[in-house]
Amino acid sequence: MAPAVTLDVQPDEAPLLLNKNGMKAGVSNGTYEVKEDYEGDYRFAPIDEAQVSRAMIKRYFNTMYERAISDVVIIGAGSAGLSCAYHLGKTRPDLKITIIEANVAPGGGAWLGGQLMTPMVVRKPAERFLQELGVPFEDEGAFVVVKHAALFTSTVLSRVLALPNVVLMNATAVEDLIVRPDPRGAGQQQRVAGVVTNWTLVALNHDTQSCMDPNVITAPVIISATGHDGPMGAFSAKRLVSMGLLKELGNMRGLDMNRAEPAIVNGTREVAPGLIMTGMELSEHDGSNRMGPTFGAMMASGIKAAREAIRIIETSQIVDGKVVA
Repeated sequence: MAPAVTLDVQPDEAPLLLNKNGMKAGVSNGTYEVKEDYEGDYRFAPIDEAQVSRAMIKRYFNTMYERAISDVVIIGAGSAGLSCAYHLGKTRPDLKITIIEANVAPGGGAWLGGQLMTPMVVRKPAERFLQELGVPFEDEGAFVVVKHAALFTSTVLSRVLALPNVVLMNATAVEDLIVRPDPRGAGQQQRVAGVVTNWTLVALNHDTQSCMDPNVITAPVIISATGHDGPMGAFSAKRLVSMGLLKELGNMRGLDMNRAEPAIVNGTREVAPGLIMTGMELSEHDGSNRMGPTFGAMMASGIKAAREAIRIIETSQIVDGKVVA
């Protein structure tokens, strides 16, 4: 059977295709030919280079404009941040959720298990989140094993990006936090009220160029999921100290899986007004143990962070992205 030839309506701005003789080729009465033929006659719809640029610019900068005021900003798209975004976006489809990820590739350290091996270990009862996502696993009794960590990460990432109320801005760094006097507090209490952002490549080159000022996104709730200490890890925990909102870091303790995972999940909370902390960043903030290559706490901590965000939003009076009472 011959491959199908599809006729599509040609957009007004579509370019004109010319053959060697300068005549129209594949364009007739406002339509053009496309053909899926893997025997040497594959034909694409025509396009102009400027159309590609405009298609990207229009959507990306419209998103930036619309999300300048968000309902929730999640810093970090690792396993905790993505689990949080999924639960929050699915539970509250009315909320505008904006994820800021410094790396080009989201997922944090959840693309592999321990020591660059591929299987992912998840202790029960966190396997229920895997079941909700539809990620298959082998049951080992007290824990389950996903055959490749990337299977979890790619699945939760695709589920998150499919939610219409969630936006991911990767290759974008959070350089600072917005703080304002807390209308719900007393005296000089401060409230985290948004994030200061820049392209990651710009953030990494402030020492090599003249001043390159940032952008801002305001939100009544910020969720920090930047992981333990590293090049951009534990960002919010460290910034709380340098701003005087936290006396000192607790610093992550040595590995103990049995103490670490419940400490992270149960400790997920609003650590400063307007700022919820989740995942391994909490180990630096609180001084709890690390758990190494087990991932159940990241998923459960993200879910708890989402619930904390909903609690704050439902108990606050919010006007134009600001908590006023």
